[in-house]
Formats: sequence, C-alpha cells, structure tokens
Amino acid sequence: MSGYHPPARRIFWIISLAALLLQGCQSAVEIAPAATSRPDDSAGNFPAQPAQSPTPRVVTPTPQEPVQLSLWVEPYFPADLVRQISAESGLPLATEAGEADIQLGINATQPLARWVYALVAPFPTVSQGVTSAELQAAWEGRLVDSPFAGLPLLMDENTLGIFAEFWGSPADGAVQVVPAGQLLDTAWKSQPAWGIVSFESLEPRWKVLQVDGSSPLQQDFTPANYPLVIPLGVTRGELLAGENYPIITNRDPQKMTTVMLTGVTALVRATAETMRRYGMTYPAQDIGPWLRTTDILHVNNEVPFDPSCPNPDLTTQELVFCSRPEYLELLLDIGTDVVELSGDHFADRGPEAMRYTLDLYRENGIPYYGGGSTEEEARQPLLLEHNGNRIAFLGCNAKGGGYATARGDQPGAVACDYEYLAGEIDRLRAEGYLVIVTLQHFEYYTFEPQPRLVESFRFLAENGATIVSGSQAHQPHGMEFYAGSFLHYGLGNLFFDQYHFDLPTDSALLDRHVIYAGRHISTELLGIKFVDFARSRPMTDKEFRELLEQVFAASLW
Repeated sequence: MSGYHPPARRIFWIISLAALLLQGCQSAVEIAPAATSRPDDSAGNFPAQPAQSPTPRVVTPTPQEPVQLSLWVEPYFPADLVRQISAESGLPLATEAGEADIQLGINATQPLARWVYALVAPFPTVSQGVTSAELQAAWEGRLVDSPFAGLPLLMDENTLGIFAEFWGSPADGAVQVVPAGQLLDTAWKSQPAWGIVSFESLEPRWKVLQVDGSSPLQQDFTPANYPLVIPLGVTRGELLAGENYPIITNRDPQKMTTVMLTGVTALVRATAETMRRYGMTYPAQDIGPWLRTTDILHVNNEVPFDPSCPNPDLTTQELVFCSRPEYLELLLDIGTDVVELSGDHFADRGPEAMRYTLDLYRENGIPYYGGGSTEEEARQPLLLEHNGNRIAFLGCNAKGGGYATARGDQPGAVACDYEYLAGEIDRLRAEGYLVIVTLQHFEYYTFEPQPRLVESFRFLAENGATIVSGSQAHQPHGMEFYAGSFLHYGLGNLFFDQYHFDLPTDSALLDRHVIYAGRHISTELLGIKFVDFARSRPMTDKEFRELLEQVFAASLW
C-alpha cells in the first residue's frame, strides 16, 4: 500500500490513551418502520399507479469529532524524555495541568519510562562510591564520616524537581542548584565535590561513583537494584489494562560498548616459567573476570611467538625475547579481541617469527594493528563496530629505528608518522569512528608524564583522537584531559615479570572506556597488584586509594 503510515509506536500511544475516552461514544442511526400494503378498495382491483410507500425518515450519522487529547508533563521531566513522549504520542502538551486529559509524573506502578541518573564527582576523585544509606543521609543533611560529608549535592533544577518528588524535599544546604551547562566546571572548581546528573549527560571528566557497588556503566547493571532510576508514568487518567507498554529509557544496553586498554604484556623470563609451573592461564586467575567481561579487550603483546623458542632462561641478561606458541592460551582465555604489535620486541626473533605470529593471530581470529607483515599493513587502522558504535585503533612505535622494522615488504612494528596519523584520524572521524591511538613510546620510571610523551599525545589530541594511551610504561603514569580527548601516558604491566624491582612496577591500571551512542562518555580505572612474577589481583580499597592519590597528583589537570 502506498501513502503515509504513522509509526506503530505512535499509533500505539494514540490508541492507548484515547481508547477509554472513546468507549461508549457510538453514533445512533434511526431506521424508519418498513412500509405496509394499502388495503384494496375491491377485491382484485388495483390502482392504475402503484401506491407510494411512506417516505422513510433517514438520519445521516454525524461524523464523530476526533477526540483531542492533551498531555501534561511535570516540569521536572528531562527534556530528552519530553521530546520522545511528544514525538511518539503525537499529542499536544497542555499549558496547565488541570487542562490535560492525561498527566505524567512519578509512578512506579505503571511506568512509561525509567530514567537513569548517575552519582558523579570530578574525575580525579579517589573515593569509589557510597552506600544508598549514605546517599539518603546526605539528602537529609545528616551524612557524617564520609569524604562527601558536608558537601552539597550539585544538580540542575530539573533534577532537583524530580528527586524532591521521588525522595521528598532535601534538607537545607543538602543540594546546590547549578545550571546544567555549568555543573561540570563548578564541580571541578569546587573539588572535592559530587552531584547527580542524568545518564545521557555523562562525559569523561565526570567520575561515576558507585552506589551499593552498582553503577550504570556496568554491563550487568540492574535498574531495579539502583536507587537513581526514576519511574515515570501516568498519574492522572488511565491506561488500558493488560497492554504491554514499551518503556522509554535513556540507558539502552544495545547502544553501549566497553573497551579495555591495557599496558605491557611480555610472556617471557619469570612470567613464562611461572606459567609453565602453574598453567597457561594462571596469570589471569584473579583478574580474568574483569578482562573477559569487557566488549573489546586490547592487549599489547610485545613479543613474537616462535615454535623454536627455548624454555625460559631466568639467568640471561639478554633482552631478546620470544614466547612459545602454547602461551597463546592465556590470551585466548582472557578473551583478547585486539592485539597491538607496536612493541619494541616484536622483531627480536627475526622476520620468520613475526610472520609465524601473524599467522597464529589470524588462525585464532584475533585482529591486530600497529604492526604487520608489510609496512602498508602495519599502518592500517583496525576498524570495529559494536552495538552501533564505530571504533578505530591506530598504533605505532615512537622510538623508531631498529624497534620499528616494518619497511616496504618487511614485517614488524611500524614507526610513528604523526602527519600520516593526523590525516587518518581526520578521515576516520569523518566516517563516524571514534579513534583510539596507542603508542609504544619512550619508557620512564616516574608517575609524572615526561615532555616527549606530552608533546606526542597532545598533537594527536589536537588532531581529533578520542583517546590516546601509552602502551610502553612499566608503571602507571598520570593522565590528562586535553583538546576534548582523554590522554593516559602509561598504564603499567599487564603480564610481565617486573615483580619487586624496587620500582613502582608491582602496581598497574586497566582503563575501561565506555562508549554510548557514538560518544565516549566515561573511563573507569581498575587497579591491579602483582603477587608474583606472573599473577596480579584486584587491589584492595586501601591500595587503590593510595595508587590513585599518586597518579592523580602526577596528572596534568
């Protein structure tokens, strides 16, 4: 059939809201009695002309006037939600609550929407979160013994309206209302600070705080267990019973992608020997759940696989590395999705080992970038798409020289060509990709980002990279927000044997970036602590707090 067909969801809204008002509104049609025969004047004699039946009285039905429903939405409703409701229902918004046929507000019994909010703080906040009891105490002005005690919750006027309706009015001084466009800057200038924002307002300079260990950034997030999910529905008027109403939300898991970036992996020396003793998957036995539950796991494996690689020699002083093919089981076990090949040691065993390694990755369905079988392949971006999010990886070796042997038809890591990278970033952004650039850069054993790193990272940010991450560091470095990009100058080791080196190499960070509907909205830092030459575990709260204090103090805020 041709012609305009309204969206099914809009029809659903209109039918659902109008149905009760239409019940019983039937148009009556009068039918005149049927005509009867006239009696004959004399038997067998009929008039010359047929007798005329009485003219029936026909009542033409009056066309039913369309029901003009109107909708009242409480002023505190989020603007995005109001736009969705108005567009999908096709109903005009009433100017006064009393004039509306249908009124929407907070209603947990028959919600039409579940709007997700987040508890936030400036990114360099050490605290990981609060309990729901502490949050309620803060709302009531009685929070004590907390890093946030005495600090008002920052929020815009609409958010205050919705939570005042949901929780009751806050205590005096418990809330500070700030225009939406000024919330983030106000929080950063007021540190320490915290606040509540709607999920769609998140951006990387906010740190999302957990409530009872839960956060809307988590993939296993359950709205029913999170106190900052607001049910919005009909508060006056009725909906048809038994209908399955679609729930509008600002957090759709089908639009979310998590990308975890990691630091140095080198399955050699004491790490390899520990794996031989305790099993190939031993290094990840404690942190494996973090690695496996991300959508895209990046691993910077610096070392080639080689079937002729000897068993580990713990006494050698040579920095010529290789991994036996069976060590690949560890990368498969943690669910590696992307391998970076820009590392210093990729060429340690020569061209044949590099080609063997590339074949091994291809056979196991693991894409790679930052290195390759030729210079042209090594320069190419790795393009991925997940849940509608387009993500491009670019990588290179900033040291160049013998560390970057991909030239012409020769395999290896590729040297950084910053002008080429700038052009690729611009091209990929025009095609709708968020661009992640990872660099094998010069190594420093400091928390503070060094000038050579800062210059390279900022150049890439100025040219549009979404995230720039240092893959080279054996200890965590500071970070920075610059030109709209998130820069982390180094994360530390993922799998490498620098345990008890009298350097801060026992600790490392994993960066879990959250992409939503084509935007980078948040980065979650996870801390790991090595317990031997191969295995790490999640940090305790105290350990993680101390590490963040060091890293944040060294960052370029």
